[in-house]
This record gives sequence, structure tokens and C-alpha cells, in this order.
Amino acid sequence: MENQKFNSANYSFEPATHKTQQVIWIKFPYNKNLIEALKQVAKVKWSSSKKAWYAFDNDHHRQIFVLQAKSHTQEMFRQIHAVNQPAIQRYVQQLQLKAYSPNTIRTYTIEFAQLLKTLSSHKVDDLSSEKVRSYFLYCINTLKLSETSVHSRMNAVKFYFEQVLKRDKIFLEIPRPKKPSTLPKALSVQDVKKMLGTVENDKHKLLLMLCYGMGLRVSELVKLKVTDIDSKRMQVLVQSGKGKKDRYVNLPQSILKLLRAYYKEYKPKKFLFEGHFGGAYSVRSVQNVFKSAMRKAKIYKPVGIHSLRHSYATHLLEAGTDISFIQKLLGHNNIKTTLIYTQISDKNLSKVQSPLDKLLE
Repeated sequence: MENQKFNSANYSFEPATHKTQQVIWIKFPYNKNLIEALKQVAKVKWSSSKKAWYAFDNDHHRQIFVLQAKSHTQEMFRQIHAVNQPAIQRYVQQLQLKAYSPNTIRTYTIEFAQLLKTLSSHKVDDLSSEKVRSYFLYCINTLKLSETSVHSRMNAVKFYFEQVLKRDKIFLEIPRPKKPSTLPKALSVQDVKKMLGTVENDKHKLLLMLCYGMGLRVSELVKLKVTDIDSKRMQVLVQSGKGKKDRYVNLPQSILKLLRAYYKEYKPKKFLFEGHFGGAYSVRSVQNVFKSAMRKAKIYKPVGIHSLRHSYATHLLEAGTDISFIQKLLGHNNIKTTLIYTQISDKNLSKVQSPLDKLLE
């Protein structure tokens, strides 16, 4: 599949609605090779009524078909009353001026848009502190949002009043719900080894090994460039990680042979891992590689690929690595963020015997 030839110029694409779902119609002269090539790169379906192939309209398929990405912001704009259109536009512009990441801009804008849609024709700039407080009570009691979701929405709304309208005191009287205290979900050393052992594709295995072996976020993994790898110093430069910070991580010695074999076979030009048509490998593709490996290994724990980063930190602690070194390798600003791993890797605590065991001896 990695080497399957696919040329989007052989097809024509038309975004539309089919059975209440957003789809992309794919049209081309009947040809078995074209059908096979299409199936290799996208999840396509055949419509008997329309006599045509189609795929669901999402960012992944738009990237494959070389179509312009969907504008989530524009879709939200259309759902907001005209009286609050200037507010959402100023909001997005302020986020952009402050150089927030695309993901943060999207998350904040979606959350703020929920307030504007609820307000309908009521102007957001006229809201008092008491009205804003009532809105969050509505989110908790009527919408039944989780504590984490309420925090996210509060942050988004707070940004508008404080950073756009410059009203610093409007949130002083609004308490925040207490967040649940959750621990990172890590895999055991045995599970990681078992999972990696199921992967036969060299590119996929290298993806997962680097993710675990260097404690990378998946967003950092797909942005790695060939020039970031320094095999002489055995270090890798992680550029613009979370918080737009650069950091160095250690390149595992055990990965050098596979890394060199991968480079000779795939010959990446810019990014270490590239997609079918060049450019960085997609985050979703890496997530699918991880899910597939977990299924093959018959490990059914409810974890995502980020658990490999948690596992990296946990296993370093269990091996006796100083917590301050782990903080630097993970790129944490605050040591408190790193200290949470001590709650899931305390070997001494695990040796404490339950009184029930003693009772039944």
C-alpha cells in the first residue's frame, strides 16, 4: 500500500450531500486499475442509486484528493446571528495575532461559537458577569458538560472578554468546577514489546519505536525532518513542540539499523515520515498504525498512541532516571507535570503487602 501509485488527476471530485451525510463524489472512466488504486488510498463506497463511488467528506480524504481543506470556521460563522458576526471575526483575528496554534484556534473558536449560537440575536458584548455565570450553569445543569469541557469553554469565553474586550474582572466572581484527578495511562514494558513485535512494515514499526523510544507526542513525530536526526551525536531535534519550544531528545542506539534501512528504502525528501503524495505523514495515519498493532497484539486496554509517551516516562522512572532529566526530555515547563508519573511508577509502594494477604497466609 505504501508504494501504490495514485494520481488524483485521473479523477474528478465533487463535494455534496448524500443521505444526510457530507460526501465527495469521485468520477472517472471505468477502469479496474483506477478502482483498485482508489481503494488503496481511501475508504470509498459505491452508490447504487447514483452509480458512482464516494468517500466521506473529511480532512483526511480532502488531503488525499488534493482538495482544499474544509473551513470549520466558515461553517460556524453561518450558524451565528449577524449581530455577533463581528465578535467571532475579531475573536479569530486576536487568536491569530497572538500566534496560537491551529489546533488551539480551532478549539477556542468552536467553544466560543457555542455561546454565540445560544445567544442568538442577543449581542455578546452586552453580557454582564451575572449573565455569563448563568450561561455556565446552563452548560453544567442542562447540557451536562463534563468538568473538563466546562473548563475548556470557560477558557475560550474568558479569552474574548479579557483579550478582545479587555474586561479583566468579569470572571472574578465565577468559580470553576473542580477537575477530576486522573492519572496518565501507560503500558507495561511487556505490552510495548508485544505490540511492537506484531508490526511487520518497517515504516510503521519505526514510527511506533520512535514515538515510544523518545517519548514524542504524535504531532511532534510527524513533523520530524530528516535534518533533525543527528546520528553522530545520537540526538534528535524536536522543533516547535507544545508551547512552540524546541528541545533535544536522545536517539535510541537500538534503532539505528532500522532507521538506516528505512531511509534507504523510502528515501524521504524533507520529513522523516512522508505521506503518499509527499508532505508530512498524517496524525490520523499514525494513530491507525498504533490501533492496528494493539489489535494484532490482542491488547484491549482503552489507550491511544499518547500512552507510548506516558509509558516512556514511566519506564524511565522505574529504571531510576532522575525526574529532572525526564522533565527536560518530555519538554515540560513545570516539574509538577512530570511528577505525576511518580504516582504510577512507585516500585516501593507496589511492594506494600495488603493486610488481607497476611490474614490468609
